[in-house]
Amino acid sequence: MNDQATRPPVLQAVNLSKSYHDGDNELQILQAVDMQLNAGEQVAIIGSSGSGKSTLLNLLSGLDTPTQGTVTIAGDDLFALSEGRRAQVRNQQLGFVYQFHHLLPEFSALENVAMPLLMGKTPMKAIRQRAEALLADVGLAERTGHKPGQLSGGERQRVAIARALINDPACVLMDEPTGNLDQQTAQSVQTLMQRLNEERGTAFLVVTHDLELAAQMDRGYVLEAGQLRDNKS
Repeated sequence: MNDQATRPPVLQAVNLSKSYHDGDNELQILQAVDMQLNAGEQVAIIGSSGSGKSTLLNLLSGLDTPTQGTVTIAGDDLFALSEGRRAQVRNQQLGFVYQFHHLLPEFSALENVAMPLLMGKTPMKAIRQRAEALLADVGLAERTGHKPGQLSGGERQRVAIARALINDPACVLMDEPTGNLDQQTAQSVQTLMQRLNEERGTAFLVVTHDLELAAQMDRGYVLEAGQLRDNKS
């Protein structure tokens, strides 16, 4: 997308730092991180184990509080909000996809996708229609009644992506979305992400070890020892 630089940021971190105290010692996990994700953009964060990726995701989603710095989502400064309002912004503006999908095994694909909307006041008929439409959009129209144990790894990840989109979020955060998949299935998930980005304008922030997946993003960052830099390579 050629006009990404002119699009407003949907997610922005400024001077984001996180440290912990262990007795008299201070353990610095993240240091002065600046990054942003613009509307309709796909961005990768590459980092080795222990580089601070999980901490960064927890801060960007408002699940943890920084030692210093700000996180803004769709114009809202997360840490200037009450806990209740922060949870509301997180539910409405962010979607989440994890390496191990975290689907509820006792519920069908349709019920798993619908789950985030059940926290609001949307009528059940509308929730069902939206969940069915999203499952069809990710190629699972015939699998709506199947439980996670009856689905393949790639199908479970597609259900997780549909669930992440149910509230039409400003952006979707993905933590190693292809890390538990074989190469062919991972490629199908990558293709799905590209299509959703093009058709829906969904912004994706992807934390990954998968260099092939990262190369398909619009741009990337590298996280090393708690510091984030642009990936120019």
